[in-house]
Amino acid sequence: MSALIPKTFLITGVSSGLGRAFAEGALDAGHAVVGTVRNPKDADAFAALAPGRAHPLLLDVTHLDAIPAAVADAERRAGSVDVLVNNAGYGHEGVLEESSIDDLQRQFAANVFGPVAMMKAVLPGMRERRRGHIVNITSMGGFITMPGISFYCGSKFALEGISEALGKEVAPFGIQRKWRRSAFM
Repeated sequence: MSALIPKTFLITGVSSGLGRAFAEGALDAGHAVVGTVRNPKDADAFAALAPGRAHPLLLDVTHLDAIPAAVADAERRAGSVDVLVNNAGYGHEGVLEESSIDDLQRQFAANVFGPVAMMKAVLPGMRERRRGHIVNITSMGGFITMPGISFYCGSKFALEGISEALGKEVAPFGIQRKWRRSAFM
C-alpha cells in the first residue's frame, strides 16, 4: 500500500451541492482544497471544514478578468494546482423563444466561459510540471436535450466538446482531462 501524496485541488462552487461534496471528499483524503465561493459567509464556513487545508477563494467564475489573479493567489496560498474541478454553474430554465440573449450569455458565462478561463489559468503550470488533472462537471444535458432547457443543454454540449478536444491537446504533456456527467441538471 502506497502512502498518500497530498495534492492541491482547486474546486469551483464549493458552497453546496456537488462542489461541496467533492471538496469534503478531497479534504477527508488528506488533500488541500482551494474552493471558490461568492460570499464571505460561505468562505468562513468552508475554511472551518479543515483549518490550514480548506482555503476559500472569493470568486465568481463569470468575472473572467478576475480569474488569472485568483488562481495565482490560490497557488501562493496552497501550492501549485494539481487538480482543477470546474463545478460552478447553473441551469437556465425557459424555452428558447421566450428566453433572452442576455439569458444565453449569462448561461454560457457560468457554464462555458468561466470553466475555460479557469483551465487557461492552470494549464501553463500543469504543462510546465508535466502533470495535472482537469475535471469538468457536465450533465446529461451535455449529451441529450430536453425541452425547456435549450440554453443549459447548449452550454453543457459546448463544455463536453471543449473537454474532449482539450484532452487530446494536453495528453502529450502528462495532463489528464476528465469530465463527469451528473444525473442532475
